[in-house]
Formats: sequence, structure tokens, C-alpha cells
Amino acid sequence: MGAGMIPVIGYKGHKVAVLGLGRSGLATAAALTAGGAEPLLWDESAEARAKAEAEGFALTDLSRATAFEGVAALITSPGIPHLYPAPHPIIARAMALGIPVDNDIGLFFRSYATADWDNFETAPRVICVTGSNGKSTTTALIHHILQECGRPTQMGGNIGRGVLDLDPACDGEVVVLELSSYQTDLARCLTPDVAIFTNLSADHLDRHNGMGGYFAAKRRLFAEGGPDRAIIGVDEAEGRYLANQLAEGAGDDRVIRISSGQKLDGFGWTVFARKGFLSEWRRGKQAASIDLREVAGLLGAHNHQNACCAYAACRTLGFAPKQVEAALHSFAGLAHRAQVIGQRGGVRFVNDSKATNADSAAKALQSYAKIRWIAGGLGKEGGIKGLIPYLGSVQKAYLIGQSAQDFAQDLGDLPYDICETMARAVAQAAAEAQEGEVVLLSPAAASFDQYPNFEKRGEDFTALVQALIGG
Repeated sequence: MGAGMIPVIGYKGHKVAVLGLGRSGLATAAALTAGGAEPLLWDESAEARAKAEAEGFALTDLSRATAFEGVAALITSPGIPHLYPAPHPIIARAMALGIPVDNDIGLFFRSYATADWDNFETAPRVICVTGSNGKSTTTALIHHILQECGRPTQMGGNIGRGVLDLDPACDGEVVVLELSSYQTDLARCLTPDVAIFTNLSADHLDRHNGMGGYFAAKRRLFAEGGPDRAIIGVDEAEGRYLANQLAEGAGDDRVIRISSGQKLDGFGWTVFARKGFLSEWRRGKQAASIDLREVAGLLGAHNHQNACCAYAACRTLGFAPKQVEAALHSFAGLAHRAQVIGQRGGVRFVNDSKATNADSAAKALQSYAKIRWIAGGLGKEGGIKGLIPYLGSVQKAYLIGQSAQDFAQDLGDLPYDICETMARAVAQAAAEAQEGEVVLLSPAAASFDQYPNFEKRGEDFTALVQALIGG
């Protein structure tokens, strides 16, 4: 638990069922208790139940026929399906009984604002970031800029702390939340002050029954959320549609359109990146220009899009372009996302363990000129066939994990070695790398065949590299 907690408002004296006892589930239970509710906790995993008991929580088997008697709501963890491919039986039962189903994001939004705010000089604000790729970097970057500019700020949601584990608001604070489609799909209360949509590409399609359901889950943050400002990437049809739906016309500056690659100057407010420069346009005039080519923590066109989103968010809070620009330069990047671990003999080692799908790995493969590529793990549907156009800068692939053989078949005539383990892959790539090359871990696969999560996979790579270069 963090130092603070957001006590949940509205359930005092009521029983509230909590399904799923991971990080967000336990934070939810504690926050419900703090708000005077009685949480009934359950998880199908015996290990998760034991952990909850060790932390002093009592368990209630929610699959029992009588479990929902007198229960006011069911709070579920984001990983548990509530609609597609099929609702979890416990969630289906709650819905059949007419018991409201919600998640911790919904509880946060109904509980964050309190009577204390009447005494604040500046009302706290909530910025929410959603989209397929770039959410974590954009969220962390906004948080970093706010810190650098001296504004009180906290970060949470899908990154960092669970939302109910955050501290209660202080005067003028800005909370920055990364929200996944699983989180926005179900939250009953969504009231961001600023909402950001980075981009959209195919992911989690079974859980949303296809692309339309996936987009609809993200769209809720805007349609139900009614933010004061909407910052929307318009490089895909869905983003253009969303911006069109929210704006009263081209001049409506409550919608800030974002692009990586195209000039947007016919609108009330836009921020776009082209050829390494970020430009802000307002009412037909250029308001600012920033050279992103020297910003070490934000390499590549995808990161320039993230920079545009973060820049726009900070501008809506009233920061000057120069303040934001200075803060961009001190951003170190995210752990496990194109994170430079060190170098030896002119060879750089980069940890991009967070690239758990092909689309994400494609971004990294386009960011460097000569690559020794460590890839593999638990492959996603479609494997790496989609990466073939991006392999031009890869000198050789070093394949690990369960998908190594499958990935090898998709590489065409690109040289590769089946290394199986991370240790062997790092040793071999380092031995063969020439000056000016990058040894890049960008797996394009989940980690669960060899590691509990992508963080542990990245930490293993980092430890091996540091042992090698004496870091």
C-alpha cells in the first residue's frame, strides 16, 4: 500500500463484492473498508487468496448461490471478462440479479472529489490517457513535465499505483492516469478533465469481440467522460471520427488534434510532429515549434506522437511552450520501453521488453540503423508476419522462448540463431555486434513462457548486459 488511499464514497454500511485480488483488487478492498463498506473478497486463484489473507482480509466464496444476498455492487478486476468472449460466471450472476458491476476506475471517479476541495485555490485535475500504443510513455511524460514545472502530481491506473492507492488530492494537484480498454469499458463513472486518445491498432480483439468493440471501449472515455479538453490522434480513421464527433466544427478548440507525420493547420488547435519537429498551431497561426531530434528519451516517430500528446495536455493546463520543451529534455524514457542500458565498444544495448506485440516491436525496429534483434517468447496470434517490412535494419535475429521456431519461419532469408534463453541470446548478440550497432531486446511476444511478466524479462536482460559491460 502507498502512504495514502482514496476512501470509496457511497457504500458506507453496505456489502460490496470484490472479484480478483491482484494489485488493484487489494487496493480496492482497503479503500472500500476506509469508506465504511464491508468488502467481500474472492479470487479463483488459491495463491491470490492466500496473499489476501496474509494481508488480513477475509474471503467470501462469491460462486456460492447465496453469496450476493444484501450486496450493493460487484467490483471486478480489469483482467476478468464481463462480456466477451463470455462473461465470467460470477459477473454474469451479479448482472442477472441486477447488482451494479463496476471497477476501481469507476470508484475512483465517484470518490476523488471531496468537500475539502472547497478550500483549495486551484481545483485538482485528472488527465486520462488511452489508446493502443504509447499510453505508458505519454502518461509518464506528462507526469515528468508536471514535476519539472513544480506542479503537484501523481501517476497511476494501468501504470504505477492502482487508482485507489493514490493519495487524496492536494491543492492544484494533477493526477495522470493510464487507462486500458479493459478499464474504460466497464467504469460506471468516468469524468476526466482532459482525455487523450493516442492511436488505435488491433489488440485484445477477443475480449472486445473485434475492432469495433475495442474502439467503443476507448471511446467511452470521451463520450461518457465529457472532458473539458479532448486530445486526439487523428492518424487513424477512428481518431478522425472521434474528433469529428466531439467538435462543434473545425475551429472548436476543445478538441486538440494530434498527428505524427501530417501537417494539421486548418483547425482551432493542433499539435503535430514532422521530420523531427513538433509544431503547435492555434487559429491558423503557429504558436510554437520544438526540435525533438535531440531529445534522447523520445526517439522515433511514435515517441514524437507521444510528445505531441503530452505537450498538448500540459498546454491545456497553462504551461508555456518553453517550460514544456525544457522538461522534455530531462525525460529519461520508461523502464523496459526503448531503455538504453549502456554501451560497450560502440555497441548500444536497448531494453524494449514492453514490446509484447508485433505492432509495438515495429516501432523499435524503425528507431535504429543497425540492429542485433533479440525476439521471441509466447507469440501472439499472427506471430511476426506483420514485421517483415520493418526488418531492413536487422543484421541478425537471436530467438528465444516458446515461439523461437515459429518466428524463425517468418524471417525469410534474414540470418538468425535459435538461442532459447536470454543469457545465450545476450552473449551471442554481444559477441557478434559491430561498432555502431544496437543490441535490441524487442520481443514482439508475451513473456509468460519464461517470465512472470515483461518487467522481469527486461530485468533479466538488463542484469545480463550490466554483467557484460561491467555496469
